[in-house]
Amino acid sequence: MKTDDLITLMTQDAPVGLRYGRALAIAIVAGFVFSALLLVVTVGLRHNMATVFETARVCFKIVVTIVLAVLAVRLAMRIGRPGEPMRIPTLLLAVPALMVAVAVVAELVVLPSDAWKANLVGRNALFCLFFVPVLSLAPFAGLFWALKKGAPANPTAAGSAAGFAAGAVAAAIYAWHCPDDSPLFLATWYTIAIAIMTLSGALLGRRWLRW
Repeated sequence: MKTDDLITLMTQDAPVGLRYGRALAIAIVAGFVFSALLLVVTVGLRHNMATVFETARVCFKIVVTIVLAVLAVRLAMRIGRPGEPMRIPTLLLAVPALMVAVAVVAELVVLPSDAWKANLVGRNALFCLFFVPVLSLAPFAGLFWALKKGAPANPTAAGSAAGFAAGAVAAAIYAWHCPDDSPLFLATWYTIAIAIMTLSGALLGRRWLRW
C-alpha cells in the first residue's frame, strides 16, 4: 500500500475531516477578525478611504489583495487533507500575479521614468514590511493550529501554505490603511512581506506540523 493511501485510510477511520474543517473555519474567521480589529485600533483605516475609491489604483489594490487572500486560504485548506488535488489551487495563484504584472507594466508605460523610483519606494515601505507580518500573526497561529488537526503529507509545504495564506490575509487587511497605491509598491513590498511569512511558515512547519 502506498503511503498516501495509508494516510487517507487513517484520516477516514479517525474522522479528522470534520474536526479539521471546523478548526479551519474557526482559525480563518478568528484570525481575520483579530487582525482587522488590530488594524482599526492601532493605525486605523485610511482617513480618505471614502474618496480614494474613485481612483483605479486603490480599487485594484483592494481587489487583487482580496483575490490573493481567498486563493491562498483555499490552498492552505486543501493542503491539510491528504489526497486533495493541489494543482488547480496552486495554478490559480497565477491569476493575482498576472493582474499585478499587467498593472506594473501599465504603470511603467504611463509614468515618466524619473517617477518610477518614488512610486516603488512610496512613503511607508519599512512600515509595510513590519506591519503586514504583525497582522499575519493571528491567522498564522490559527492556521497552524488547524493544520495540526489535519494530516498534511508535507509539513514544510503545509507550513509554507499557512504562512503564505496568513501573509495574504494580512496584506488584504493592510491595504485598507496603506496610502501607497502604486502597483510598483504593491508588487515589491507586499510581496516581500508575504514572502517573509511564507518562509517563516516553511521553517516552523517542518518541525511543528509533523505527525
